[in-house]
Amino acid sequence: MVKKKPEQEIKGTEKEFLEIFKQLCYSRSTWEVWADLMSAMACSLSNAVDLVPEHYDKREEEYAACIKRLGSVELPSKIFSVVVMALENNPDQDFLGKMYITLGLGNHWKGQFFTPYSVCKIMAEMNFGNETKTQIEENGYISICDMTCGAGATLIATIDTLKKKINFQNNVLFVGQDIDRVVSQMCYIQLSLLGCAGYVIVGDLFTSPVCGPSILLPAEKEGQEFWYMPMFQSQVWTYRKLIRSLGMKTNSGTETTQKTVEKEHFYMYFDFKEGQYGKEGSDRI
Repeated sequence: MVKKKPEQEIKGTEKEFLEIFKQLCYSRSTWEVWADLMSAMACSLSNAVDLVPEHYDKREEEYAACIKRLGSVELPSKIFSVVVMALENNPDQDFLGKMYITLGLGNHWKGQFFTPYSVCKIMAEMNFGNETKTQIEENGYISICDMTCGAGATLIATIDTLKKKINFQNNVLFVGQDIDRVVSQMCYIQLSLLGCAGYVIVGDLFTSPVCGPSILLPAEKEGQEFWYMPMFQSQVWTYRKLIRSLGMKTNSGTETTQKTVEKEHFYMYFDFKEGQYGKEGSDRI
């Protein structure tokens, strides 16, 4: 009787990821496999918490189709475990972004260039000082938006900078947007696994900007696809969304009943002209 080899312990290394990934590419292109893997992981995370029928049903079908094309759930689940362990061991990294570039998947023909993580760290450290804590104490939370988020390197670097000063899970709302669906899903996966609250939008920033009465309550428009992070469904953020919604209905947007949602402070990782992002109560956040 042949003894079954014991399962190898997942350590979360780049080598593990690439070895398992190559096993999935025996009959399909690298890009096809990568796209299916990211979609399957994103759908798994989303459907654990986002039960809105318009999201849930489509993502269940998408997940099943991706797993079928990948052959089985065994290898994709191992890769997911590697990603989880990699970010557990070192949350201060853009793991999926690095694997994406290592595999030669970056699309320079579309102007897709990922910012080096070291540069993202410098940007984060320059933007967030001691005043951040004061702003949170005054307003309840801050919103950090990257409208060309890629795999989320800038937002991930921000997490490492902020967690030394504040509880980022309860006090920071992360918003990312990118025209590329696959890299948007990469950003969503990593921020979700790192315990961030917020959402990632797939859509063109210029033709489909984020709209709505509040950044807490974005309005999904045609041409956009929203991926809400699990932490955004926590009690803290659910309460804020509820109070925000009630405040708008009862006070016509002039003043809310809770100081924590009275104002919203934005940090933008995009060069907007003054006034392009409207004030509170306007159609654009």
